[in-house]
Amino acid sequence: MRVSSCVRGRMEVFSGTAHPELAREIADLIGLPLGSLNVSRFPDGEVHVSIGTSVRGRDVFVVQPTCPPVNENFAELLIILDALYRASAGRITAVIPYYGYARQDKKTAGREPITARMVADMLSVGGANRVLAVDLHSPQIQGFFDIPVDHLTAVGVLGERLRGAELRDAVIVAPDAGRVNMATEYANRLGLPVVIIHKRRTGPEQTAVAHVVGEVRGRRPIIIDDMITTGSTVNRSVEALLREGAAPEIYVVVTHPVLVGKALERLSNPAIAKVVVTNTIPVGPEKRIGKMDVVSVAPLIADAIARIHSDSSVSDLFAQAA
Repeated sequence: MRVSSCVRGRMEVFSGTAHPELAREIADLIGLPLGSLNVSRFPDGEVHVSIGTSVRGRDVFVVQPTCPPVNENFAELLIILDALYRASAGRITAVIPYYGYARQDKKTAGREPITARMVADMLSVGGANRVLAVDLHSPQIQGFFDIPVDHLTAVGVLGERLRGAELRDAVIVAPDAGRVNMATEYANRLGLPVVIIHKRRTGPEQTAVAHVVGEVRGRRPIIIDDMITTGSTVNRSVEALLREGAAPEIYVVVTHPVLVGKALERLSNPAIAKVVVTNTIPVGPEKRIGKMDVVSVAPLIADAIARIHSDSSVSDLFAQAA
């Protein structure tokens, strides 16, 4: 890990090219202009970064989700971190609303990498003194870092949006065992029961629904998850819930809208009444179907940044939202 000066002056917020809209919204809420940062590409694709603002001794935050194209955005983040380190920033916090490679957090077969750990190592070596992330795929990823990690959750902002929906006869659905804790948090906030979909592995990368644990007949399911990539998990969950007699008025509530492959086609299923996601990843017009509601995490991140800068408790954010 690189060590920067422990003396921190005023705050600066910078944005990579992955999600400048979110970075701008965060900076506006803090009351600062975005720092001057120019990212360009050489003809062969190499990334070049130049910092147009003095950062010597300052508390610097770089907003850059490592969303698709993951490798491009991750390499750009590393180069920005290096530029800030060499410019003598006092402390550098990598604000990564979506942490790419998070699903590769363990070995599932021989001779495989644990890429989420490698990414953590590269961020530390690259110049980050701290990381701020939202709804990591596996909370244990925090342990991969030898620098502080502030792990935010969007359950509060998404749950608040659900309060305006018709929740009579609703039930929170965890699409697999890995999302039970998240489902329980939603259920506690909204006063709803939890249903778990149990899956079994049918091949190296294939799963099938074994059974639904909990009562869904006649109820309105709210499927929650940390991310939706191709939509295959949601698709299988919807089919299983309908077989069990659930009402065809299903909500899908997800933090990270990766939305690649057949995701939009699968979300267009008429049994899905609403899709609620956040803007940790850019959701362009080409990805916004009519029933999609995008909730901003900018206020959550802006509040966390202000607390980090003032050395206040970030954990108090969750106590206030509960």
